Formats: sequence, C-alpha cells, structure tokens
Amino acid sequence: MARKKNPEKKMGLGGHLKELRNRLFWSALFIFAGTIVGWLIFEQVFELLQAPILKYASEHHSNTTINFGSVTGAFDLRMQTSIFLGVLLSSPFWLFNLWAFITPGLKKNERRYTITFLAFSVPLFAAGCWLAWSSLPYFISSLIGFTPTGAANVINANEYVLFTIRVLLVFGLAFVLPVILVLLNFIGILSAQSILKSWRIAVFIIAIVAALATPVSDPMSMLLVMIPMGLLYFLSAGIAWLHDKRASKRAKALGLDFDEFENLSDESDS
Repeated sequence: MARKKNPEKKMGLGGHLKELRNRLFWSALFIFAGTIVGWLIFEQVFELLQAPILKYASEHHSNTTINFGSVTGAFDLRMQTSIFLGVLLSSPFWLFNLWAFITPGLKKNERRYTITFLAFSVPLFAAGCWLAWSSLPYFISSLIGFTPTGAANVINANEYVLFTIRVLLVFGLAFVLPVILVLLNFIGILSAQSILKSWRIAVFIIAIVAALATPVSDPMSMLLVMIPMGLLYFLSAGIAWLHDKRASKRAKALGLDFDEFENLSDESDS
C-alpha cells in the first residue's frame, strides 16, 4: 500500500533528515575507525615524513633535527596526524555515503558524469600527491639550505608535519581542478569556448597555485607544477570542445539549437 501511495518513492523533510543522520553516523564511525588505524601506524608514517630531514642532515653533516617544543607536543601531533589519516583512509566510505545521500536528487546523466568525475579525480589526486612526495626532499633541502653556517636548524615537529600535509593536499587538489572543468561542461554549466577564452586567467591562477604549492622560490619548482597543470587544463578544454561539437551536431540533426538540445537531453535523462 505504501508503494502504491508513493510510486515515485519521494521522501519528506523528516525522511531526508533521518537519512542524513544515518549517513553522518556511519561516516563518523568509519572516520573513527580510520583514526584508530592512523594512531597505530603513526610511527611508520612519521618515519617516512622525517626521512628527508635525516637524509639532509646526514649528507650535509648539518645539525638539523625535528623537535617537540612542549610536553604535550608529541601527543598533539600524533592525535592530529591520526585524525588526518583517519579521514584519508576512510574516504571511500564517507564519499560513498555522501554519494548515496545526494544521488536520489540527481538526474540520470548527472549521476553518470559524477561517477566519471570520481573515477578520474581519484587517480589524478594520487598523481598530484606522488609528485609532491617526490619533490618534497628537494623542497626541504632548498629551504634548510638557507640556514647560516654554524647554526643549528631545530624544526618544530607540528609545523613540519602540517607543512608536508599542506604541500601534498595542494598538489593533489591542483591536479583535480581540470576534471571539475570537464564536469561543469558535461552538465551544461560551462562551454568549451568559455574555457578556452579564459586561458590567460587560468595560467595566472595556475601560477598562483604553483607558488603556494612550492614553498621554495626556485622557478624550476614552480614549472614542475605549472607544466602538468597547464597540460591538464588544455586537455580538459579539448575534451569539452569535443563534447560540445558532438552535442552541436546532434542538435542540428534534430533541428534544435545547442541550448534546446541540452535541455531536451536533461529532460529525457530525468
């Protein structure tokens, strides 16, 4: 009887709030479980993060070390890093819950595009983080190299770990931005022509992101980030251009203009 009264399975406000509460509960539970795992593997993670510092100190015979500046510093760092690792490790689960909550409100084509976005954004984010991790020893060596001769460089552990996390996140997110442009194009918000016309602004923004991502003033470090980001930007513009060209041909075959065809496609997929 309930299915006959509600054939479209529409949910009221109370049902949406209950669904949101359940999704948040399970997401928080997975993040908590991931945080426990992060706490257990903290020592191994910290060894990896500390390796560039130890390598520099060994190669340059420098008095460079990581220091905890307070009694609670080590505990605070372990807790913060564990939470970050928990969010990272549990990301497939809370992203799934986020997707499961918003997908009933999406049209069929929007669901397809969003799945494609996730399929491409995850490996691109990982590629950005890998590039950042590969470049991290060079960044650290360049920055520590400014220490005057005879002086010791005692690095605050909390600041150092947050610095490395920031570099990894900025690199990872920077590689995902072009995929967002393609997604906006496929759902009809942004045209390929608009993307190509804004190439100067895009290059300027890419330069700013590269400057934020690379903490050293060496131009080669900025180019290391700008070149792949620029290639990804123009690749996204090319994909958007092919999509618009194909949609324009289909619209002409139906005797419609581009906007009318996009609206018709949305209605047929909903």
